Amino acid sequence: MAIGDQAYATLSCERHDPHVLIVRFDRQSAANALNTEMARDVLALFTAINLDADGLRCIVLTGAGDRHFCAGGDLKERDGMSDAAWLTQHTLFEHAFYAIMDCPVPVIAAVNGAAYGGGCEFALSCDFIYAAEEARFRLPEVTIGIIPGGGGTQTLTRAVGAARAKEIVLAARPFDAAQAAEWGLVNRVLPRAELLDAALATARAIADAAPVSVRQAKLAIVRGGEVDRRTGLIIEIAAYNQTVTTQDRREGVRAALERRKPVFTGQ
Repeated sequence: MAIGDQAYATLSCERHDPHVLIVRFDRQSAANALNTEMARDVLALFTAINLDADGLRCIVLTGAGDRHFCAGGDLKERDGMSDAAWLTQHTLFEHAFYAIMDCPVPVIAAVNGAAYGGGCEFALSCDFIYAAEEARFRLPEVTIGIIPGGGGTQTLTRAVGAARAKEIVLAARPFDAAQAAEWGLVNRVLPRAELLDAALATARAIADAAPVSVRQAKLAIVRGGEVDRRTGLIIEIAAYNQTVTTQDRREGVRAALERRKPVFTGQ
């Protein structure tokens, strides 16, 4: 079964074309909130992609409906949970977030509405974010006695800096798409009606590039950003060297000389 064809209870998947997959959080009656079933679905989908991308070259992650990207953890499900049950569930949540972060295929978040708590962390787990003008973000965890635990303290800090991240997290301060763009958290802010098309246009541009090159460039940026500059340069060259022996490198050079669009196969 091709990736995207499998049915999920809390996600809807659509192959935009053979190389681009649209994934929607789809619990509209619950503001697309993250529950145990959604965590299992996200983990299953991205684990499958991480093991075998099945021709995928870019993924767009968004929310079903017009109001919510993902409203964070489902507190109704969590109400009355024992400490042990809460921790067990959160371990599953962690693996779902990490599966997106570790995805070798680029993932674009198209935030179409509210992205609160875990929803904000899902967006931050992606490679970059496009947001609708109406999108709102918040990490409210300290107001219910916990802290962001889906990578938010780390991904947010790397996106906006420590001082801004402290203000957002410690004061549980909401912010809008325009502020997010000003701070460098969001790449583009668009009218909601144009959001998905814009994300898909960028996904298509990524999918048209050499797949091995895209993956290796993503690896170099992500891993290189976690270490000192000299080690980062070593990571970059190691990633570069992975592209030299590919058929796509030869095709790219040949197409440039022949002044035509290259046809990349991922080989």
